[in-house]
Amino acid sequence: MKAVRIHERGGELVLEEAPYPHAAENDVIVKVRAAGFTPGELTWPGTWVDRAGRDRAPTVPGHEVSGEVAELGLGTTGLSVGQRVFGLTDWGRDGTLAEYVAVEARNLAPLPATIGHAEGAALPLAGLTAWQALFVHGRVEAGRTVLVHGAAGGVGSLAVQLARDAGARVIGTGRARDRSTALELGADAFVDLAAERFEDAGQVDVVLDVIGGEVLARSAAVVRPGGTLVTVAEPLTVLPENGRGVFFVVEPDRAQLAELARRVHEGRLRPLIGGVRPLAEAADAFRTKQGTPGKVVLEVAP
Repeated sequence: MKAVRIHERGGELVLEEAPYPHAAENDVIVKVRAAGFTPGELTWPGTWVDRAGRDRAPTVPGHEVSGEVAELGLGTTGLSVGQRVFGLTDWGRDGTLAEYVAVEARNLAPLPATIGHAEGAALPLAGLTAWQALFVHGRVEAGRTVLVHGAAGGVGSLAVQLARDAGARVIGTGRARDRSTALELGADAFVDLAAERFEDAGQVDVVLDVIGGEVLARSAAVVRPGGTLVTVAEPLTVLPENGRGVFFVVEPDRAQLAELARRVHEGRLRPLIGGVRPLAEAADAFRTKQGTPGKVVLEVAP
């Protein structure tokens, strides 16, 4: 099969022939239609070693997939060959920038026929991150105020919509060019991080941070007593004085994927897609993704 691989740290992504994946017990082989990626994943430890710490280069990046079930591994239940699926793949195995990928069945959910594969590939990582940050760790509910940093990004754009749908008041932040996007997605207010202070917007119940650094450190001060600062960027060094601080790594969850898909199907949630490019342009997509609003998706098989 064709796959995008990288042979060494700091090397180049290349589209080349690669072995067809093996379906282990409880696995599914997915024929990939579209795949998502995170630009920084080439520095993640799991990109280079397996769960036992063994080197696994050359490696196939990408952890978001949308496609059809091509094959079932021994003992796999709940899915069928030919079924449309989407989901989040294992961090320590070859990823989705390939014609086929092996995925644990529990990490996949059915993809309704009303949702395109580009949307399906844009939803898993960003959608699960936003869902778990808001509802698992942040305990967002109606009447709360939520500050979403990076409100026009892949995670932030979904978090704005999910928080608003839950009945929360939403303040988004980002670059000046992101203002109209964030407001269109449902943010009640927007703060330009280059020209305004988000601290001036007042205290909030939950902060969702995907930026890290100074923005994360300053965010602790705007969390009201009993509130929560949630980040996926880096471990916290400054905690809210009378609240909680949470740094987490997103986890696959079939039920949450299904709920996200249901909301997209009903028109209550829209993945923000910053572009769809062919698999052959993966290397350039990694280089140029930074600063592009929304999620960039690679089309593997039209």
